[in-house]
Amino acid sequence: MVDTRLQRMARVLVNYSLGIKKGDRLAIMSGIQAAPLVREIVREAIHAGAYPETFVSLPGVQEVLLKEGSDEQLSYIPAAQRMIFEEYEAMLQIFSQDNTKELSGVNPARMAIVQQARRDLSQTYMRRSAEGSLRWNISMFPTQSHAQDAEMSLSDFEDFIYRACFLDDEDPVARWQELSQQQERLINWLKGKRTVHLLGPDTDLTFSVEGRIFVNDDGHYNLPGGEFFTGPVEDSANGVIRYSFPASFGGRSVEDVRLRFENGRVIEATAAQGQDYLDKMLGLDEGARRIGEFAFGNNRNVDRCTKNVLFDEKMGGTVHLALGASIPQSLGVNQSALHWDMVCDLRQGSEIRVDGELFSKDGQFVV
Repeated sequence: MVDTRLQRMARVLVNYSLGIKKGDRLAIMSGIQAAPLVREIVREAIHAGAYPETFVSLPGVQEVLLKEGSDEQLSYIPAAQRMIFEEYEAMLQIFSQDNTKELSGVNPARMAIVQQARRDLSQTYMRRSAEGSLRWNISMFPTQSHAQDAEMSLSDFEDFIYRACFLDDEDPVARWQELSQQQERLINWLKGKRTVHLLGPDTDLTFSVEGRIFVNDDGHYNLPGGEFFTGPVEDSANGVIRYSFPASFGGRSVEDVRLRFENGRVIEATAAQGQDYLDKMLGLDEGARRIGEFAFGNNRNVDRCTKNVLFDEKMGGTVHLALGASIPQSLGVNQSALHWDMVCDLRQGSEIRVDGELFSKDGQFVV
């Protein structure tokens, strides 16, 4: 029997998150492990009158390409993939790896080639998202590998994921709409504000959000959602920040990242583990050393680190700042082949001030 929570997840993704309608082309990208969820999504999309297509990745294939392919092969973008980003109405990516450490042995320089080759495609993706011509969502199907990263049993991890997505409720959409309204009130308070100051353990960072807008992620961009984000003024960040949670990108992870900013640019970057990878990603282009996104995590059902940024960045009481490309909806203009979200835990001994006024203390909003 299909888990009723999977059926609810499919309904939420198709009808609420992506707003699938008759005639839409929907690309569903996942690992083979996610087949139970993909079947339910296809069923819901067909009932909506859409044209769902599945693009399934097999274990080990990407590793072979990255280790044995030529630079030209690493830079090649398949025509079907390009068509999805440039023409389709909807795209869904489902994290479902059976080995999240599969790419740990890949040379970071080869990962950089792939990121640089996809820069134009990523810009197209963000532009179409801002225009509303491409609706997208990123979600997860629970696997043993993701559960091990989170240091949970598979059954406990399943419960964690479905709870974070409000799928234990008979009407999860109502819960997402409730969270959306709460976040919108905070966004309205932030309108017209100029300066954000983060203070916490090993963190003292200021930057400007003047002229930028905060965007409400209420389950439409990610499932789970539960954040509101903007694009800081590109040359405004000054100070230091420590990311206490592991920062993962492209199948690799670095730990205990510390960054120092001067006039918006990273001038010093250290990591307790993964220094070489951090250096390679920061060297992708000039934009990789600037902040493209700043966001408040606000999903209180995400209450622990899972070592997966899809969940960790939504954790209530945290913030995350992405190095690299801005998200156009926020009016940010930084361009880069990189967009790397890193999560900073501000649940204890911290405060966030906006234009000098206390906005959050120890992870709780006070306005």
